[in-house]
Amino acid sequence: MATTAFAADTLDPNALKRLVHQDCGSCHGLSLKGGLGPDLRSETLEHYDAEILTGVILDGIPDTAMPPWRPLISEEEAEWIARYLLEQEE
Repeated sequence: MATTAFAADTLDPNALKRLVHQDCGSCHGLSLKGGLGPDLRSETLEHYDAEILTGVILDGIPDTAMPPWRPLISEEEAEWIARYLLEQEE
């Protein structure tokens, strides 16, 4: 899904939201409250900045289930996702 949803040169916020809630949600819970992966709601991420989260999204976390998304999404898309996670409302 990720490779075709983001083939255009511009960001597609709706496709990125679907990615977050479906793909990320498969480990972090469909409501992002946690599962195999930790809670991704804004109140639990508030001590992170967008740059750190962007790096985690792109490069994953070694020796954990968090994979690198760099092969599938651009830096701009990862930054959008990081900001979305930090700014989302309940």
